[in-house]
Amino acid sequence: MTALDSKLQRLIRQDIQGMHAYAIQDSVGMVKLDAMENPYGLPPALQAELGQRLGKLALNRYPDGRVNDLRAALARYADMPAGYDLMLGNGSDELISLLALACDVPGASILAPVPGFVMYAMSAQLQGLAFHGVPLTADFELDEAAMLAAIRQHKPTLTYIAYPNNPTANLWDEAVIARIIAAVGEQGGLVVMDEAYQPFSSRSWLDKIRANPAAHGHVLLMRTLSKFGLAGVRLGYMIGPQALVAEIDKVRPPYNISVLNYECALFALEHADVFAAQALEIKAQRAMILEALSAWPQVRAWNSDANMILVRVPDAAKAFEGMKARKVLVKNVSKLHPSLANCLRLTVGTPDENRLMLAALKESL
Repeated sequence: MTALDSKLQRLIRQDIQGMHAYAIQDSVGMVKLDAMENPYGLPPALQAELGQRLGKLALNRYPDGRVNDLRAALARYADMPAGYDLMLGNGSDELISLLALACDVPGASILAPVPGFVMYAMSAQLQGLAFHGVPLTADFELDEAAMLAAIRQHKPTLTYIAYPNNPTANLWDEAVIARIIAAVGEQGGLVVMDEAYQPFSSRSWLDKIRANPAAHGHVLLMRTLSKFGLAGVRLGYMIGPQALVAEIDKVRPPYNISVLNYECALFALEHADVFAAQALEIKAQRAMILEALSAWPQVRAWNSDANMILVRVPDAAKAFEGMKARKVLVKNVSKLHPSLANCLRLTVGTPDENRLMLAALKESL
C-alpha cells in the first residue's frame, strides 16, 4: 500500500496515524476458534423460516417502530428491573463508543482492569480521554487495593468491569466488585458491568441490581447477542436507570439498528430455547476441554465462565503457528499485556472442532 499524500496526512490526527486498524485473521479453510463465536448455526427449518421472514421486509424504508418490539423482547428476556430502560447498539462496540462520547466532560477518564477488552482503552483514545488500566493479579484476579487507589486518584468518569473478563474468561469476587461499585459511586462516576459472555456464565450482576437497586443507581449493565449466537447480526444492548439511559441515548445515531438486524434478533428471541440448548452444549464442551488440559503438565489452563479458555504454554508463538499449520485458528494473546506472556485464547467449538483443536495443540507444543 502506498503512503498517504503528505497534504492529506495533515488532515488525520497524529494519534490515529500511529494506530493499527482492528485486524481480523484469515480463517478460510480453518477450524475457526479465535473469536469466541457460537459454533452452531440455526437448524435448517429455522433457517428457511427466517429467510422467508427477512425476504418480506421493506428494505426500501428506514427502520420503523418495530425496533421497539425488540427492546421490549430484550427487556422480557433479561427480566429488566422496574424503573430501568434499555438502549440498543450495533454490537457492544458501538455502545462503548457512545458511552465515551456521552461522558466526555472536562477531566473525564476511563478506568478498567487490564488485561481486558481492548475497546475500553480504544474508545478512550478515540474520544481523547485518558485511560487508566489497573493490572490484575498474577492469577488474573482483581487487585482490590490497586483498583480502589486508582479510583481515589483518578476519579474516573467510567469504570468498566467485565463479568466474566476477556481474555481471561473468569468471574471476579462479588464482594470486591461491590466495594469497587460503591467507591466509584462515592466519587460520582459510572460503572459499566459488561456481561458479553452471560449465556455461558454461572452468575449475572443483574441479580445484584434487582436485589439492591439503591446501590446501583450509577451502574449500567451491557450485553450482546454476539455470544448468544448472532455475532454476524451485530446487536448489543445496555440496561440502566431510565433517566441515565435517556441521556446516553441522545448520542445514538438515528437508525443504528437495521431492519435485518432487529428482525433476526426478534426471531432468535422467539426461539431462545434453541440457543439455550446450544449454550448448554458449549458449557459441557468447555468442561471436557478443561479436564483434558488438566492432564497436560506443560499447559496451564484457567477456569472459565465464558465460551473461551485461556492457556499458558511454553512457547505461544510456536504453538500458535503449529496449530495454524494444522488448520486450527486460535488467538495468540501473548503480546496484549505482559501478564499474558505465552498465553493462547481457545474458543470452545463443536465436539469435532474441539477434538481437532486439542490434537493440534498437543502436536504443536
